[in-house]
Amino acid sequence: MKIEKITASIHQFPVFLPMIDKPMEQRVLTFCEVETDEGLTGHGVTGAFLPWAQVAAIEHDIFPTIKGMDPRDTEAIHKAVWWKVNPRAYTGVVSNALSAIDIACWDIHGKATGRTVAQLMGGHRDWASTYITFGYPFFDIDQLCEYAKKFVAEGNTRLKMVVANDKGGWREDARRIRAVRDAVGPDVDIMIDANYRFTPIDAKMLCRAVEDCDLTWFEEPLHQNDARAMADLRRGTNIPIAAGQMEGHRWRIRELVENQAVDVLQPNCCYNGGFTESLKAAHLAQTYNLPIANGGGWPIFNMHTMAGVMNGWLVEFHWGMWQAGQKFFTGAPAPENDRVKIPDAPGLGFTPNYDALADCRVTSPEKLMAAGMQTNEAGGITKV
Repeated sequence: MKIEKITASIHQFPVFLPMIDKPMEQRVLTFCEVETDEGLTGHGVTGAFLPWAQVAAIEHDIFPTIKGMDPRDTEAIHKAVWWKVNPRAYTGVVSNALSAIDIACWDIHGKATGRTVAQLMGGHRDWASTYITFGYPFFDIDQLCEYAKKFVAEGNTRLKMVVANDKGGWREDARRIRAVRDAVGPDVDIMIDANYRFTPIDAKMLCRAVEDCDLTWFEEPLHQNDARAMADLRRGTNIPIAAGQMEGHRWRIRELVENQAVDVLQPNCCYNGGFTESLKAAHLAQTYNLPIANGGGWPIFNMHTMAGVMNGWLVEFHWGMWQAGQKFFTGAPAPENDRVKIPDAPGLGFTPNYDALADCRVTSPEKLMAAGMQTNEAGGITKV
């Protein structure tokens, strides 16, 4: 079996939250499809960062490098890309582009063998535990509590909210966290995510203010995932620290682990080089008795990692990417009572909805920018 063709395209659509009448964001993804000479096709996605560069890297740099290779030989594919396209171990565009291709190759491998990707990765189980990212920074405290109670009522007992975006600083974050804890009670897990935004001192102040709130983890608290500073923060708080979703290769992941900077490692197959690199991160974490969990969304892809390995833990159903999965892929599963079931079909277990992809395809940077500007102008989100 040989790789015969690889295509990539950019897609965008507005994401609506229940009970809110304006889009909360314009979700952008890069879709990739790998075709073989034997008729099997696989697909993958990556994120919204520099999408036009991702498409160029996939079609004009990586495809010529791996054309004619067997898609099941993922180690050989990674070696070819590393030495011909990425010899100095850069992250970013190359890692993202390789992620989409690698996911598609594992999809093909699963279809060729009649096994799910989770089974190919180790087959630990056919399900993964889930959590819901619900707490957006544009919500006021009343909306936060309303949405938290809504998702709990639907059977979800693990919730994540964003911090480090409020003009009131860490003190306002502390008030918001306490309000959510009071709203959902003591038996619901609450995670917080700063998306790299805090300085070490602000992160310490927030930790000190909410340590009695029984948080499950504090995700990516510091600028640039500074391993040294996160290790210092971790030693000074009883709140577990989580990070790793945007790290583009195993050496950055290793830095977090060896510096004892994290309690939970978060490899994301859509950004770090695909399932091939995520499996390496999972095995590294195993040797240090660390769990891995999904941060950065794209649950229907990352669920295979979390189900496949024995230290796989939680899959993030981030609302925007959750809705993207439902919109663009037929047969994409959803969480139910804190779990997501891996589909029985081989490979990824779901298929592209080509009509939906075509309707949302963006063909020029100008159109993508125009849509983004429209979203910003619409910005006044109405209250629940």
